[in-house]
Amino acid sequence: MANAPDEKKEEQAKEVEAKASKSAAKKPAAKKAAPKASNAKKPAIEVDVPRMKQFYRDNVVEVLTREFGYTNLMQVPSIEKIRLNIGLGEALDSNSAVGAAVGDLQKITGQKPTENRAKVSIANFKLREGSVIGTSVTLRGVRMWQFFDRLVNITLPRVRDFRGISRTAFDGRGNYSLGMRDQSTFPEIDYNEIDRMRGMQITFVTTARTDEEGRRLLELLGMPFARVDEPVGAL
Repeated sequence: MANAPDEKKEEQAKEVEAKASKSAAKKPAAKKAAPKASNAKKPAIEVDVPRMKQFYRDNVVEVLTREFGYTNLMQVPSIEKIRLNIGLGEALDSNSAVGAAVGDLQKITGQKPTENRAKVSIANFKLREGSVIGTSVTLRGVRMWQFFDRLVNITLPRVRDFRGISRTAFDGRGNYSLGMRDQSTFPEIDYNEIDRMRGMQITFVTTARTDEEGRRLLELLGMPFARVDEPVGAL
């Protein structure tokens, strides 16, 4: 009889445990907290910067700022665009001339050229309004810097007896024009596939305010200007 109270306590404890286990089983499992949306912006994917553009940022800007005393980075001149143009006088007599010239220019620049058409008719030259008289490409951004890099480091050194380019072919506003005698100098052109030699005009449009600034900009970027006392050979 002495153990009766203890037995009752044990039975009561078991009943409490049984009730607790039943109530726990009925409760739904706790839901996992949904991950909070992060407000942090994902880093933008960086496009590879052309080698010549990086060289301009790392070296040319500093030198121009020091030499010309610029007080703002926006004052430092840069190349804005490069325009290549091929005149097609023979297109009036040859239907294939336009296609050949467009193909050559596209290989050289990696960009589809546009056709330049006559705005007026000239009877003495058998020229009709709307006739194709040339083809051209305007390069900006990445393609512009890549073309400039290939021109000064690959194309111009391939010119036979090259002595540098003229230092005076500026227009008074820092823009420079370069004439090429034929397209075979460019490594993208296969000499065996050329139908005829065609010259082209390459114009470098800069943000320079004077010819002196434009010349120094191109010179620092590697443009091989001839020395003042040295004659310039034909390209």
